[in-house]
Amino acid sequence: MPVDILLTVILTSAIQSVFGVGVLLFGTPLLLLLGYPFTDALSVLLPISIAINSLQILKHYHYIDSRFLKNVLIYTIPPVVVFLLLATNSSLNLTVIIGLFLVFVALKNFFPPVEQQINRMTRYEKSYLFMMGLVHGLTNLGGALLTAIVHGKNYDKNTTRATVAICYATFAVFQLATLLIIGTQFHLSWSENATFLQIGVIVFLLTEELIYSKIDNNKYSKFFAAFLLASGILLITK
Repeated sequence: MPVDILLTVILTSAIQSVFGVGVLLFGTPLLLLLGYPFTDALSVLLPISIAINSLQILKHYHYIDSRFLKNVLIYTIPPVVVFLLLATNSSLNLTVIIGLFLVFVALKNFFPPVEQQINRMTRYEKSYLFMMGLVHGLTNLGGALLTAIVHGKNYDKNTTRATVAICYATFAVFQLATLLIIGTQFHLSWSENATFLQIGVIVFLLTEELIYSKIDNNKYSKFFAAFLLASGILLITK
């Protein structure tokens, strides 16, 4: 079992267990930096992401913003599929742009003018969701844009994570289905991927009990802003 993949899975699974995203957002650039092909990174990370999100959805499904999910299905999923097909034959680096955007969004809690600009931006939600699908299909980093728009809606703790989780899981399901339908060849064995999946689930269960359940709504909002800021800085400096 590759130790570098194992450590990546443990770290990113813990992050996703708290915020609803992380396995794809951080796992993809990390595995690419370690020299793994894009499709192999997806073969490891997509099942783990789906599993963690599914557990989060099962626990808090009644908090999901169904209207927002419907718009994601209509405006985000088609470009995810189309641009994933393009990404399997090309590469595009948007990490710095996404990182700068995340830093901008993270500042909304501290600077009212920033919050006003974000509110104006999210009025054009359909266009934003389409661009989110394009970015996610090409780079697997659409989770950053997802967390940004959800953070701007000022949900409570459970609604934030549940809504992010079901949208993120939907991304991953359609990505995995697309790769399987077009017959993408993966180099890692199914047994290795299954082991990584089990580890990801164990990390979720531990994080849920030891960390997430101890965070109240007010602290979660601040932690989420800090998460966006850290995500942006990491993507910029990657």
